Amino acid sequence: MFLNKKEAVSVSNKYWIRVVALSFVGWILMYATRTIFNPLMPVIGEEFGLSNADLGLANSIFFLTYAIAQIPLGALGDKIGRRFVIMIGFLLFGAMTYATGLATTFVMFLFIRAVAGIGQGSYYGPQYALSTEAIPTRRLTLGTAIINSGMAFGTSGGFLLSSYLVLENGEHWSRPFFIMGVPTMIIGLLFFFVLKEKVVRPEDQGNLQDQAKQSKPEENDDSSNISLKAIFGNKSLLAAFILCFVSIYANFVVLTWLPTFLIEERGFVGSSVGFISSLVPWASIPGALFFASRADKLGSTKKLVYILMPLALISVFSIAFVTNRTLLIGMLVLYGFTGKLAMDPILVAYVSKHAPRKSLGTALSAYNFVGMSGAISAPYVTGYLADKLGSMQIGFYVAAVMMIVGLIAFALMAKETSKTETL
Repeated sequence: MFLNKKEAVSVSNKYWIRVVALSFVGWILMYATRTIFNPLMPVIGEEFGLSNADLGLANSIFFLTYAIAQIPLGALGDKIGRRFVIMIGFLLFGAMTYATGLATTFVMFLFIRAVAGIGQGSYYGPQYALSTEAIPTRRLTLGTAIINSGMAFGTSGGFLLSSYLVLENGEHWSRPFFIMGVPTMIIGLLFFFVLKEKVVRPEDQGNLQDQAKQSKPEENDDSSNISLKAIFGNKSLLAAFILCFVSIYANFVVLTWLPTFLIEERGFVGSSVGFISSLVPWASIPGALFFASRADKLGSTKKLVYILMPLALISVFSIAFVTNRTLLIGMLVLYGFTGKLAMDPILVAYVSKHAPRKSLGTALSAYNFVGMSGAISAPYVTGYLADKLGSMQIGFYVAAVMMIVGLIAFALMAKETSKTETL
């Protein structure tokens, strides 16, 4: 089990492609098992007699346990092995995804989703630590963007699967959960048996011997001296954490409530709900790949943030504000192209460059923990405001204002290049 204690293994020039491909599929399943619920919210709400706030709570509970699990599971992966932690997590949330379809009460539904959130908490830090160590430095942002595009495929697939089976064909809401459970568990096993725990990229192999001579034994122990205080005390990392929080808050206002918003406030019906909602993740794929390639060439995170965030916040505001369907679709595409899924690979690469290598999984988990706190609050707050004010528009406006605050914080705190000292 304690595979992280073994010496790093030299790998071929093409090994990173295997890591990227499997990580990509992992994110497809992570997001598909999340978003199959969102188009079904009105159906499940009617069956269990729920308000918008109750439905928002179902998402918030899931992301609460997901966020809480981030840092301890990221640190555990750094200590005992990232592949093992990922495998156990996938087995758990795959089983819980299947079990969700068996829920007969809302309380049972909430409990199962909470446990599924814990399982998903195993993925972010350990996965990005594995991929960061495997992807060649010159392709790090682009490789991360390819991995992240799995989120877009999963989001779109979840929307379309639920909309087609339940809203269009009238099948029971449990059907999509049953379909997604088993493939998820299989991918978890592949992570453990196909990937390697610690690797030396070809570009680093010439320096391996020199590093071993220069390092003291205790400095080679990845499990030692992991300092959360030092991670959160780094202003550049903290700036990325804040920006991640507001970006994810806005993203989960859109992902959670867009299908219901389209049905109740813009008059869309049937499978068109899933199709229109899926425009956001589909647009994010070319956006993420384009801006990631620019990031690798420019070497400037701030310049891209100053482009992406203003466009994303304008689109989030406009999604709620405009009533013309064509313009609404245009704003959804703009948000997908410039929003969270396009921003995330740039910020992940930024955090990876500023974080200490010995606790990279912990730093990435801390980044996602702060970010996913936005996912905890966004579904419930937006649902609560909709119940009180009779419209979901205010929830989108709140998200846009928070994005402005996050952009200002990043501008004031973030440094463009990382320091050489370790934490």
